[in-house]
Amino acid sequence: MRKIIVVTFSTMDGVLQAPGGPDEDPTGGFKWGGWQFGYPDEVTNSWLTKIFSNPFDLLLGRRTYEIFAAYWPYQNDPIAEKFNRINKYVVGTTPVDISWKNSILINKDVVNELKKLKQQDGPDLLVHGSSRLIQTLLANHLIDVLHVWTYPITLGKGKKLFQEGTAAQEWKMTESAISTTGIIFARYEPGGEVKVGSFASGTTSDAEIERRKKWLKEEKGSERSKK
Repeated sequence: MRKIIVVTFSTMDGVLQAPGGPDEDPTGGFKWGGWQFGYPDEVTNSWLTKIFSNPFDLLLGRRTYEIFAAYWPYQNDPIAEKFNRINKYVVGTTPVDISWKNSILINKDVVNELKKLKQQDGPDLLVHGSSRLIQTLLANHLIDVLHVWTYPITLGKGKKLFQEGTAAQEWKMTESAISTTGIIFARYEPGGEVKVGSFASGTTSDAEIERRKKWLKEEKGSERSKK
């Protein structure tokens, strides 16, 4: 069985759009492309080498696939050699040119096809970028390992790692580190359902009861105003 491993670069406020360069993804008027530049160090290289050291195929959303396909076939380095040689599974429901060698399109019944892909024998499936695909993976609990590299930046605008509607679940941190430039590296695995509790004492004051009634009334009023 194959694992789906997501590697994502994120700002402190959760933006993952266009970390690599200004022309990578300017959609939505995003003007901060290349925000990742200037932060790599030996710790960064060590984590990247560790992730790339195991066999993998790529699993990419359509936009990230098009970015990769326009870049990596024209490079001459060890990463390019690997990316050009391995299988590339691209999830896209709009037309996409899959002429990059060893590319396979997934464009129908995506969730079930991804589940089938995980059940196959073969190397793990590595996800980079692919913000929309990540939302699908999160919503359907298909991620086995989630690497989040958090950079000491806030941007306030851009595509987010965790969006409204992300499935509720716990994550177990299995490894972490901090770079000399302030990047927080964290490796997570699914940790099961969210467990809730309360730090409140056993006695509920009259003021607390009134507060709850007030907020419930406000919420119902807000819901009516949306209809």
